[in-house]
Amino acid sequence: MSGNQSATLEEGVMPRGQRCALEWIRSGKKHLLIGGQWVAAASGKTFETINPATEEVLTRVAEADSHDVDTAVAAARRAFEAPSWSGISPHERALYLLRIAEGIEAHAEELAAIESLDIGAPLSFTRGQVAATAERFRYYAGWTSKIHGTTNASDASRFIYMVREPMGVCALINAWNFPLVMAASKLAPALACGNTMVLKPAEQSPLTTLRLGELIQEAGVPAGVVNIVQGHGAIVGAAMAGHPDVDKIAFTGSTAVGRSIVQASAGNMKKATLELGGKSPNIIFPDADLEQAIKASALAFCRNSGQICSAGTRLLVHESVYDQVAAGVVATASVFKVGSPFALDTDLGPLISARQMDRVLAYIDTGKKEGAELMLGGSRVGEVGFFVEPTVFANVTNEMTIAREEIFGPVLSIISFKDEADAIAQANDTPYGLAAAVWTRDVSRAHRMMRAIKSGRVWINTYAEGDPVMAIGGYKQSGYGREMGAESIDAYTQTKSVLMRL
Repeated sequence: MSGNQSATLEEGVMPRGQRCALEWIRSGKKHLLIGGQWVAAASGKTFETINPATEEVLTRVAEADSHDVDTAVAAARRAFEAPSWSGISPHERALYLLRIAEGIEAHAEELAAIESLDIGAPLSFTRGQVAATAERFRYYAGWTSKIHGTTNASDASRFIYMVREPMGVCALINAWNFPLVMAASKLAPALACGNTMVLKPAEQSPLTTLRLGELIQEAGVPAGVVNIVQGHGAIVGAAMAGHPDVDKIAFTGSTAVGRSIVQASAGNMKKATLELGGKSPNIIFPDADLEQAIKASALAFCRNSGQICSAGTRLLVHESVYDQVAAGVVATASVFKVGSPFALDTDLGPLISARQMDRVLAYIDTGKKEGAELMLGGSRVGEVGFFVEPTVFANVTNEMTIAREEIFGPVLSIISFKDEADAIAQANDTPYGLAAAVWTRDVSRAHRMMRAIKSGRVWINTYAEGDPVMAIGGYKQSGYGREMGAESIDAYTQTKSVLMRL
């Protein structure tokens, strides 16, 4: 444990960004953004948002229900049909996205501190997330003038062409582990394509999304284009998914909830994109740069305390280097510091909630009972805050519960394989297909593995690197559709074919 896990920002001299974060959290009521106004929930209800490092209440925010969703969708529909949004040029739309990016960068330290307080991630991590958020808005600002249709071959008596148009009102529902960058991953392309939207942040971590809403207003985006309704998923998310005047839904979260989203959205046949759970294989061959592979593999399951759907929680290692790699990963992860998100040497902050901590600890107990060898960690750290040690299991088989189910915590299963065919078979023996990695110096093997692995993303000799041009999405029960890259333009537009008789 590094430092005092219950240390607060009150102690010592506080950096300006962190002071601004606390001032914003404590200032005023955190309402819903509907039709360009910050309003209380129709019911008057609020709920607490908790600092997972201290278990203290940060603030209370308005708790939306289905009535608020109706109001927000109506506001989004009016904004979509208004000339001030649907009629503007793509170059003007780009300026809005660029101004949002500039606002994010101007408040970067404040946003990073709010995110660290709300989700418990180390400040070094959330700073990177803020930078990635601004980058997404800049990337899609460049797309606004490049969304085009096609002309089709025809005889001289006809002109046949296709135009690409916005979907309309989009319902955007996010998970709690990357609240700010997830918001940008949906908002930026949806705005670039000319849509309007209702955004629901996760109830566990709504604060940076609300601050982003203020920055969007400051950028001059017309009222009603972006609406924010925080509340419980079973009520607000379900109302958004089933709403008859929503044209498109984008959801990031668990596979179980994704199924319910699909069922609810079927009423008016909404177009949907789903980025769901994962149990990603990270495969190390004996010819790999083992030093780099070991370092990256430790980070792959510990980054954001393992609360990443594409975390490398199944480490598949060739039997000839299994002991060396297992020992190396344990040695690397054993020096990771667990502690306050604001301590400079912290590597892992807390899990998001007591419920999530208990869930992770239950999986660790299951791993022990099923015969996996606990090589590192396995316990809660301290008595205040939802901290769990980096935990490594060896001698895991792919049939064990800890190798099959998404744990969403810093828990690694190390699995042995015999050869390339065995690695492929075990990598694909999962209901998920979100991400994977292959470590090898053999270029031919790298390409064979890439083609054989059933996964939406594959990294070669690296793990978890990203770029706005790189699409995100899964195979199998990891969802369908894609976010980021050019694929997001497809996700937030629809095509219309036109035939003109000349």
